[in-house]
Formats: sequence, C-alpha cells, structure tokens
Amino acid sequence: MNLDLEGKVAIITGGSDGIGRAAALSMSREGVRVAIAARTEETLVEAASQINAETGNDVIGISTDVSDEAQVESLIRQVADKWGKIDIIVNNAGTSSVARLEEMTNEQMVADVALKVYGAIYCARHALPYLKQSGAGVIINTTTPGGKASPAGNQPTAMSRAAGISLTKSWSKELAEFNIRVNTICIGLIKSGQHRKKWAAAHADDPAYSLSDHWRAMSEGIPLGRVGEALEAGDVICFLASPRASYVTGASINIDGGTSPVV
Repeated sequence: MNLDLEGKVAIITGGSDGIGRAAALSMSREGVRVAIAARTEETLVEAASQINAETGNDVIGISTDVSDEAQVESLIRQVADKWGKIDIIVNNAGTSSVARLEEMTNEQMVADVALKVYGAIYCARHALPYLKQSGAGVIINTTTPGGKASPAGNQPTAMSRAAGISLTKSWSKELAEFNIRVNTICIGLIKSGQHRKKWAAAHADDPAYSLSDHWRAMSEGIPLGRVGEALEAGDVICFLASPRASYVTGASINIDGGTSPVV
C-alpha cells in the first residue's frame, strides 16, 4: 500500500527492538529515511542493518539516552544535518516499570518519568523547528491503556503514560496551526524483547516451558485471545504518520486486542 511517505524523514526512539523497530521497518518499506535511537549501540547497528537489507532504504542508528536533553539535542542535529529535514517523531522509548504503592521507590518513579515523559518533551522540543518547516509534521507518542484506566500495581508506568496522553492532547491543539499532527498509540501486550527475557528466565527454571506456552499464558484475558505482533503496532504508527491520516490529531488509539476497559 502506498501511503505517500516517500522521501519523509523520521526519528524513532526505542527503535532497536519491538514496536520501535517494527515501526522503522514499516516506514522504511514506504520509502521513509529512518533514524532509530536507543541506548545500546550494538543492537542499533544490527537493527538498522537488517532493516536496510530488507528495504534497501536509508536507516541509521544513533545511540541516545532520551532522558538526557543534551543527547536528544545531538540526535536531532545529527539527523537534520544528514538529511536536511525532520518530518516525523515517534516517542517510543520506554519499558514497563510497575509496583504497588508500598514497594515503589522514588528512584523508580523518577527514572520512569525521566525516560517516558521528559524524553518525549525533549524530542518534541528540539525537533519542533524542523516539524514546523515540514508543513506536515507528525508526532506520535507511545503510551498504554493503563494511562487511561490504571489497574492496581501499575505505577509508575500508568502515571507516566497518563502524562503522555495528556501531552498528546495538549500538543495537538498547540501545534495545529503549523499543521503538525500529534497522536498516541496505547499499547497492550505485544511480543517484544522484554517479554522474551521473562520467558528465558522461566524457561531456565523449567525447560519444558516453551515460548508458545509463554505467549499462551500472557494471552489469558485478552479478548482476541493472543498477544499482538510488533508489526501490528508498527503498521498503525506508519499509517498515523502518513498523509492518509491527515485529519487525525489529538487521538489515542488502543492497540491491545480489546483489553482496555475504555475507548
């Protein structure tokens, strides 16, 4: 499907694995020049190389800790210097960090907000001049359904994701005059590296416990009866970044197999 994205430039944080990597692949297939950012250089190089080999389009990896504003500023500058513009920002960096009130530490709370909230703000702030120049800029924030309706023991992630949803709505109104669209995808259970690591630990204790067993156990309670594939989220991100979604802004879209109790 041609989404009219040929020649666009995108930055995707948390882009070396899972949803970010899937979004990079989906966009690269559409002709987008993609910069993926994450902390670990080795996984970035591998991901960029594999996506480039599959699509034949420019993909680069830039090691970045998005909780450090100076590193984010450098990321934006490097991409703009290389390709002359930035059209799309996907704020996807983050991982699950959950605890009940009695166990949650200040360090856990501060680190989660720094990564998911401040990281998104830093990226949007420093990319904004280029998004304005684009004339059709896009910001997509990755959040979760827990940011809308938090279950017990889901902090600080639900708190930081609620902040991401709030930023999405606020920015969509602030930036509409520049034709910059801002949306959020609310992600449920998706196959990713962090879940595979949990399986590996369980498998070490019980070699009979297969990865299929793990996905099956995780799928309990999901109305569609399965854990989602990363590319199912990546394709939605790609669509939202495209001109085909040109009248969609300020929206939050659940990608969770029907799990969320709210729309």
